[in-house]
Amino acid sequence: MLRDYALNTPVQYLKGVGPKKAKLLGSIGIKTVEDLFYYFPRRYEDRKNFTPIANLKEGEFYSIKGEVIVRGSRQSKRSRGMSIVEIVVSDNTDKIFCVWFNQRYLKDYFKIGQKLILYGKVERYAGRLQMSSPEFELIQNEEEASLQWGRIVGIYTLPQGITQRTMRKIIKDALDRYLPYLNDFLPYDIRARNNLLNLPRSLLNIHFPDDLEIQKDAHRRLSFEEFFVFQLPLLLRKSKIKEKKGLIHQVEGELVSSFIKGLPFKLTYSQLAVLAEIKQDMASPKCMQRLLEGDVGSGKTVVAAIAVLIAIQGGYQAAILVPTEILAKQHYEKIGYWLSNMGDEKRRIRLGLLTSSLDKKTKGKLYQDIKDGTVNLVIGTHALLEETVEFKNLGLVVIDEQHKFGVGQRALLPQKGKNPDILIMTATPIPRTLAITLYGDLDISVIKEMPPGRKPITTKWITSDKREWLYGFIKENILKGRQVYIVYPIIEESYNLDLLSARQMYRELKENVFKEFKVELIHGRLKESEQDRIMSSFKKGEIQVLVATTVLEVGIDVDNVSVMVIEHAERFGLSQLHQLRGRIGRGIYDSTCILVSDTNTPEGIARLSAMVEYNDGFRIAEADLKIRGPGEFFGSRQHGLCELKIANPLTQMQLLKKAREEAGRLLSIDPHLNARQNIMLKEKLLQRFPEYEKLMLVA
Repeated sequence: MLRDYALNTPVQYLKGVGPKKAKLLGSIGIKTVEDLFYYFPRRYEDRKNFTPIANLKEGEFYSIKGEVIVRGSRQSKRSRGMSIVEIVVSDNTDKIFCVWFNQRYLKDYFKIGQKLILYGKVERYAGRLQMSSPEFELIQNEEEASLQWGRIVGIYTLPQGITQRTMRKIIKDALDRYLPYLNDFLPYDIRARNNLLNLPRSLLNIHFPDDLEIQKDAHRRLSFEEFFVFQLPLLLRKSKIKEKKGLIHQVEGELVSSFIKGLPFKLTYSQLAVLAEIKQDMASPKCMQRLLEGDVGSGKTVVAAIAVLIAIQGGYQAAILVPTEILAKQHYEKIGYWLSNMGDEKRRIRLGLLTSSLDKKTKGKLYQDIKDGTVNLVIGTHALLEETVEFKNLGLVVIDEQHKFGVGQRALLPQKGKNPDILIMTATPIPRTLAITLYGDLDISVIKEMPPGRKPITTKWITSDKREWLYGFIKENILKGRQVYIVYPIIEESYNLDLLSARQMYRELKENVFKEFKVELIHGRLKESEQDRIMSSFKKGEIQVLVATTVLEVGIDVDNVSVMVIEHAERFGLSQLHQLRGRIGRGIYDSTCILVSDTNTPEGIARLSAMVEYNDGFRIAEADLKIRGPGEFFGSRQHGLCELKIANPLTQMQLLKKAREEAGRLLSIDPHLNARQNIMLKEKLLQRFPEYEKLMLVA
């Protein structure tokens, strides 16, 4: 079809693009005309009237227009190695200073007399008005005024090498040329019932709105579309799951009761409530598809272990899939320890650990033991998904840290059994009502309370000039017998990023700052055997300071660690920061997480402030959604479906519910989307979710 051909045109062939810019656009996911249409502004500036510099007030965000009257660059005296680019901008009413940190390349951007537009927060520093790291746009050509100012202008997230001005021109040319080929795949009756704009008008006004009212209407239409297309596969999948005949497990028995009695702690009320829901699923003939939510350290693993024993006592095998070897080994050791307290019953459980680092002979023996049923619980990484792994009688699949696996990967392991029950675990909790709507194909269980005895973690945010205090605080804790994590965002030094690196700082800390203590470095590029050696030494207390990258994020427990330092904390996502923080406070000692950052961007400030204010994972997740929006939070790796690029389930819950209702209504009338008015919608679903074609969209 001409329509499909036009929208699939590579961006390279658009006016003003070419191979070089196409590569840059490809780095942010824009490869076709349709990708370009659906790459939305992250915010808007009303450039009909700029605020005069003389009228700026401290603490507020403004858009201003002026010209450069002074420029320069220097090295910071306070923070070694930090570069500062500084300009002074005037608009004839007054002047303002603008500074950028660790962005050396900017010193060549600005020239005296250069006109530009700036957006940022106005502060008073050393008695003068200043914007720190403001967004900016150079004004090159007064003839392009119709797209750049005198109107409401969209601001995009762009790679270095593509300017806002260039992006707007590319999008405008593409809209002018290809919008006539665009048909609306959302059925007319749904649009009419919900008072939605058509698709061409929505795309035009999301990029180049005539006013803020029409922009809101366009935003509402495109958000509804995302929610609707998001819900259809979930509802289709849920209907297929209901048709499956699952296994009926005997949920009570000596194996399970012996395990619970032997635990060195009592299960919380919340764990018991979740366990009752799992038991009900496993005892029924339906195939369990349950998502277990719980904050870091809330006790999800022990609940999963009990579900595993329910399967084993009925003669079935169980598998636990985890994203890293370190986590696989930790689960193996932890579950093995719990089993050791069971008395004679422990002989009925035969554990296996399957990771890619096993030698060929060991791996081959384990494959055979899994195939003939000698091993009835196997814990492993992606190695579990290999074709060579065959089970005798797989009855339960547990997937831990599910967001680390793509939807295709998550589907592979259950296919090794005959409709086994599936328990999916996540430590990225979201409010229950939101989870039910977003994970519509799964039943939801939530562990709401933490085990008794876990002390809340104190979180502090400091700037890099407080490093002397920081190192003193670390030494105090080490002298008390405690241990410390220091986390960096990168392994090696990078000229482009201007960040402290793990390897660089490891040498500095080992040879100078903490030379009287044992300091080690761990990161993902080390061989698994070396990682194991370091973590084993750390657990034994032979290492006092462990310098690391985000390899620590998933599931490493050492009770004696009382301090975690996260350098350049603004470089991490909020949920990632919370996951890292969850690695401390595992024991009886007061614990402190220290975020080191000089960020002054609105997003960075909001993220680190949320970390200081909240310890609860549900509050953290809500803050993360508000700050980042859902596109990154609910990315394709997380939920296995489309990225939400514009819709926000936290702020548009009613719209999401309407979209879900409409999806349900449509499928009740036309379950295979074969009606004439739904053909374009079916094509769109098949285009976006090809992995669901055989399962759901074929009559």
